Amino acid sequence: MKFGKSTKLGAAMLMSLGLILTGCGTADKPASQPAPKGNDQQASAPAPAPAPAPAPVKLPKVNIMVGGLEKIIYLPAKLTESLGYFKEEGLEVELTSQASGVNAEQALIAGEVQGVVGFYDHTIDMQAKGKFLQEVVQLATNPGAKLMVTNKAKDQYKTLADLKGKNIGITSSGASSHFLVNYLVTKGGNSTKDFVPLAVGAGGTLVAAMEQGKVDIAWATQPTTALLEQRGIATTFVDMESQEGSKQTLGGTYPAPSLYMDADYVKKNPEVVQRLANAFVKTLRYMSTHKAEEIAEKLPKEYYAGDKDLYVKSLQASLAMFTTDGKMPAGGPEKVLEVLNISTPQLKDAKIDLSKTFTNEFVDKVKK
Repeated sequence: MKFGKSTKLGAAMLMSLGLILTGCGTADKPASQPAPKGNDQQASAPAPAPAPAPAPVKLPKVNIMVGGLEKIIYLPAKLTESLGYFKEEGLEVELTSQASGVNAEQALIAGEVQGVVGFYDHTIDMQAKGKFLQEVVQLATNPGAKLMVTNKAKDQYKTLADLKGKNIGITSSGASSHFLVNYLVTKGGNSTKDFVPLAVGAGGTLVAAMEQGKVDIAWATQPTTALLEQRGIATTFVDMESQEGSKQTLGGTYPAPSLYMDADYVKKNPEVVQRLANAFVKTLRYMSTHKAEEIAEKLPKEYYAGDKDLYVKSLQASLAMFTTDGKMPAGGPEKVLEVLNISTPQLKDAKIDLSKTFTNEFVDKVKK
């Protein structure tokens, strides 16, 4: 029957459509996966990012004024820079030169610089005036200087008493050279009013003053003293350069060239001061283990003043004055105060606390 065939055909079509729909439904379902175990979950998790390294501490720049960079008594300042020890300590240090230590001291008090390489005696003198400065590295144990007299006038000078009434060359008024010339005049039985101090600076200006007859006698340090002798201009009258001569003249160890700073700065910036101490002590050790020729090679050629051999000779004569550890020698501050009390009468009434004028705290911590 026609009706029967149509019924069977429709049933077959419905069955085929059902299979197609069933197949589509199965394809839409995601394939089942086994649940990951706990350890597998941890292994597949990304590792945590490492914590960022702390940024290096930026230390403040340090300006150090030197009472004559080319003077051998202050050689450790430039040598420390040349050897790269400031940079090794992570410091940015700028060195500037000033003809006289007293000018450097004034720049420190004014806050223009953070440190001075000059004579320790300034810390005592300024405490009497209400300013607290503190030595943090002691570079040498004597002044490293001589009182030089012209060969033309040397017969006029037999003893310290002969300084009376004379024009005497010093670096500048109020400088350490002035303090010590005052002492020598007083030791000769005269007073500080019995001579005329003339500021002639150092180096070339001092040599010119002696050649031109402005002064017959003057304070000088190496390499100027060697130059005066080589040219036949002057000879030694008082020796405060050799260890023996200095002790004989001053009556004991007289700590002079040093690194000193404002006491408040030292207190507020101990890390900077420690690194400065590290750098300077490394230099002092270098100087104690190397020859003068080797040390000279590390310095600017202009320091030789055109005569390297003379410079090396001057340096060799001076090396014994430098410390090897940067420490203040025992009894040194007392000797300096004693000399200043004689040469600077106004200090006698001041109550000086020597313990506040220096510290070995930082040099004691420098690694051996």
